[in-house]
Amino acid sequence: MLLVEFHVTFSDARGRSTQVYQQIRAAILDGRLRAGEPLPPSRELAERLQIARNTVLVAYDRLAGEGFVTGKVGAGTFVSAPFPLPRQDGCSAGPPVGPLRPRAFWDARSEPPDLSADRPRFNFRAGVPDARLFPYETWRRLISRELRPPAIGTGHYGDPAGHAGLRAAIARHIGISRGVHADAADVLVTNGIQQAIDLIGRVLLDQGACVAVEDPGYPPPQDLLESLGARVVPVPVDEEGLVVDGLPSDARLVYVSPSHQFPLGMAMSLRRRMELLAWAARQGAAIIEDDYDSEFRFAGHPIEPLHSLDRDGRVIYVGSFSKIMLPTLRLGFLVTPPSLRKALRLAKFLSDWHTSLPPQAALARFIDEGKLARHVRRMRVIYQERHKRIRHVLERDFEGLLTPIPSSAGLHLSAIYRAGTAQDAINALQRAQPAGVSLFAVSDFAVGQAEPGLVIGYGAIPLERIDEGLHRLRACLG
Repeated sequence: MLLVEFHVTFSDARGRSTQVYQQIRAAILDGRLRAGEPLPPSRELAERLQIARNTVLVAYDRLAGEGFVTGKVGAGTFVSAPFPLPRQDGCSAGPPVGPLRPRAFWDARSEPPDLSADRPRFNFRAGVPDARLFPYETWRRLISRELRPPAIGTGHYGDPAGHAGLRAAIARHIGISRGVHADAADVLVTNGIQQAIDLIGRVLLDQGACVAVEDPGYPPPQDLLESLGARVVPVPVDEEGLVVDGLPSDARLVYVSPSHQFPLGMAMSLRRRMELLAWAARQGAAIIEDDYDSEFRFAGHPIEPLHSLDRDGRVIYVGSFSKIMLPTLRLGFLVTPPSLRKALRLAKFLSDWHTSLPPQAALARFIDEGKLARHVRRMRVIYQERHKRIRHVLERDFEGLLTPIPSSAGLHLSAIYRAGTAQDAINALQRAQPAGVSLFAVSDFAVGQAEPGLVIGYGAIPLERIDEGLHRLRACLG
């Protein structure tokens, strides 16, 4: 049975028995010591606190007399039950609020959503892969191998840029699958795309610097960059992607998802990509290219990344394994121009030194042994079937209500809501929640006024549930 390593602080040498009693009693009342947990044996606690054993026994006897603990012969002393102690103002016990206040930026933000326990029957949320189909046994064997000596290393910290084998494997992977020209020295391993963007912002942006983002677009990078002190300006998108003519002239950084725009789903045209690169060269700006969901392309030629078209070293390519593997792994990367290599490596070091090494080493083997490519090919077929099914049902049963936006990649598709406003679309989705149907509206990702529409994900919903889920949604749309 686990014995509690209980800490007691003495304010003076007198009344030590009372101080032990009061601090154990307070720990029971505020829940730090839970019902059934054992207290340390009196002799052990006395030795640790360097006081007489009788001092501890007096405190234990007092706690037992008041019902806070129960002694069991031959077993020890145990907490009897939780006793929540109300404060004088009627509030439950807890630490004081304190005088410290966050910056105004944080007061204006909502708590991050906790979706871990929310499992709707018809889950059409965008950006969620099918975790049921991940090759867990293969991954478990790879992780287990990296947790044994000598694979786990000598106990020293690793390179902030990441595991050397994984950086080389990523460079080969994106070179083959996406045509990104990079070697291991250009790759820096991160805890997902969010950290990659955080590091880039820290390295490139002064306080008040202007950053341009797509509107609608992915909100977390926008909030992250604003939290660093940047002035974030939304720029509209059309059927060709980001409207380059709408970029502010003082933007120092542009965040785009050209291969599969989030959330609308179109690819940025070649003409528009070349315009963006030319604009960045004129303005001396940098571009973050989020190659969102590019692995899951179902039709047409692969979209050439901005990074491959860049001749000036202005594009920083970021990617993640959250969608093609599991979000819980939190493994991502960036490909940096040589001019930023040192600064980004140092920023990573200052942030968290390095990403956990055993998962990095396991992922390197997962890639090198062809298991990642095999998993992606399998999931591409499955997601394509779901994509086709949703398109078919929308065209058959939602005529006049929803018009799908052309898309041939990723884990979601979007559709324009023809029967009402953006607020009507939000109201319809709220009505769908009790029916077990969960998805996002386009307006959830917009800074300015959004076109009414729905974002329909198919990563997490099985093929056999799509028809019923969409029919339930149809009933809520009117």
